[in-house]
Amino acid sequence: MEAQDPHDHGGPPAKPSTQPKWLKPVAPHRLPQLPYEGYPAPRPMSVVQNVYEFAALHPEVLNYMPCFCGCERSAGHRGNHDCFVRRRDAQGRVVEWDSHGYGCAVCIDVARDAMQMFNAGATVTSIRAAIDAKYASRFPSTTPTPQPPAAAPKKS
Repeated sequence: MEAQDPHDHGGPPAKPSTQPKWLKPVAPHRLPQLPYEGYPAPRPMSVVQNVYEFAALHPEVLNYMPCFCGCERSAGHRGNHDCFVRRRDAQGRVVEWDSHGYGCAVCIDVARDAMQMFNAGATVTSIRAAIDAKYASRFPSTTPTPQPPAAAPKKS
């Protein structure tokens, strides 16, 4: 009998996450130990650590970024944030990681791209447009991720 891939994206649809969405930045806090799945991550550990930390501190970005790996079917994910964070407490601090992001190059790459654009000063709306442009045509699946809210008009 063949061993099943522990990072399988197939199978029956999963129930969507019931975790309430945290949509504002979170103050730095002690983070749980990163998940380790018993196999090497598909990207350098420094990149994996950085995207998990970014997911912890910037849900207002990754909750608006879709994922394209099929995790909406296998894990019930609604966006790239869900690939990394399973649960937060009432103050928005991460109390449990989702291990899915550890082993998925697509999840990591989407988060890394969003993180780099955010750190360079891009708006969440422009980051979402760039992520959609880069990944949507290459991958047939996407999470049911809402668009970011329209920015408030600037006062003149």
